[in-house]
Amino acid sequence: MDPIDDVFGSMRVHNSLYARIEGTAPWGVTFVQGAAARFGYVVRGQSWLTVKGREPVRVSSGDCWMIVGGAQYSLQDELQTPTEYCYKALREHSNHVVRLGGGGDPVTVVTGWFLFDRHGARPLIDLMPELILTRMDEERSELMQSTLQLLAVETARQSLGTGIVVSRLADILFIQAIRAHAASSGVEAAGWIGALVDPRLSRAFKAIHARVEHGWTVEDLAREAGMSRSAFAARFRDSVGLSPLDYVTRWRMFRAGALLRKGERSIAEIAIKVGYENESAFAKAFKRVTGITPGAYRREGGEIGFLTQPALQPPDPNADGRVVRLAA
Repeated sequence: MDPIDDVFGSMRVHNSLYARIEGTAPWGVTFVQGAAARFGYVVRGQSWLTVKGREPVRVSSGDCWMIVGGAQYSLQDELQTPTEYCYKALREHSNHVVRLGGGGDPVTVVTGWFLFDRHGARPLIDLMPELILTRMDEERSELMQSTLQLLAVETARQSLGTGIVVSRLADILFIQAIRAHAASSGVEAAGWIGALVDPRLSRAFKAIHARVEHGWTVEDLAREAGMSRSAFAARFRDSVGLSPLDYVTRWRMFRAGALLRKGERSIAEIAIKVGYENESAFAKAFKRVTGITPGAYRREGGEIGFLTQPALQPPDPNADGRVVRLAA
């Protein structure tokens, strides 16, 4: 089984929001930290992208980025230009178009946010680099631009099924960004993505995802990769940041979370399905990875609400997390 297929077969975007920034120098905007993953695409011109805690990077027409964990970031024509907060900038504009700046050199950036299930996406997000920056060739640029144009149309109008269409387009956009990043960076891509395109490690990944219930050992996985045990374990940890068996456990919990949300199987059945001999062993492992029991996960998963029209406002520090506002 292709690990990417497995990931996105289990995880769906719940909600998303889109904006088009039309900036003229000088201009700058800061997007506050939040629960949502962020994406951006430079349609024309250039901008500085600064993710909190990282060095600024210059992005130009055709470049795309994903900030998976929701870190704070800024866009500016120049690094010395002051920024205003996103919720102020977006609140003062309508129809998802934000015009900023003083009339100088123009830039157009399509940016947006999408929200995954807050528990189900955690194992994936933890294994991915914080920033995925893709310098796209013409073919990939056209494919992603088509997706963004469809996303723009759907968010500009409220028709039957708009929420579902937007969520699926966000799914596609995320996959396209990962594909482009993996193709352009190869094994030098950060973390999990780089490991997937490593010819040897990818064989082990495919084996895990095809038979997650199997009682995998490091020796088994090393044989799948055609490597010695020690060389495989070191290469896996260096690439992914986890030991091979820690990755197996996380993926079992990810798969279990998807089954729990569906509600079609008992917890005991799910335990066997993901490789545990009994419900007790599975429950202990699940709580260790996710922080909650399988039963609580199932109950809470059914209660989490997602807004059809996310609020464009700063995060509420008093929010209890059950209704997730897709803040910028």
